[in-house]
Amino acid sequence: MLKRFSISLEENLLEIFDEHIQAHSYNNRSEAIRDLIRKAFVKKEWQADKQVMGVISLVYDHHRPNLQEKITVVQHDYHHHIVSTTHVHMDHDNCLEVIVVKGRAKDVQDLANKLIALKGVRDGHLAMSSTGKSLH
Repeated sequence: MLKRFSISLEENLLEIFDEHIQAHSYNNRSEAIRDLIRKAFVKKEWQADKQVMGVISLVYDHHRPNLQEKITVVQHDYHHHIVSTTHVHMDHDNCLEVIVVKGRAKDVQDLANKLIALKGVRDGHLAMSSTGKSLH
């Protein structure tokens, strides 16, 4: 069931919000507000160390000695949190590894931090999410 409510914003904040809506292709303000609220509560679930899912992306130089082996060792240490991995050859020197993970937020964050910190990883990112069951 949908409930209506109204909010008041300063004019410049509303202009910034409308630009955000347009840049992210929302159909209306309500959709954008719902999305922002959901993101805030998903973030709260991560902070509460609840069961979550995420995607770790790594870009690294495959010529770096032993780096692929080190990545594999870390993944094996956290094997119970790894759902799937995909390895992509970006060009002659660079690889992209995408790792779908699940588990307690702290464990998933620890796994991401260990992988991203490996020497030779050029870029790394953890995109966090949850089922959002508490948002229904």
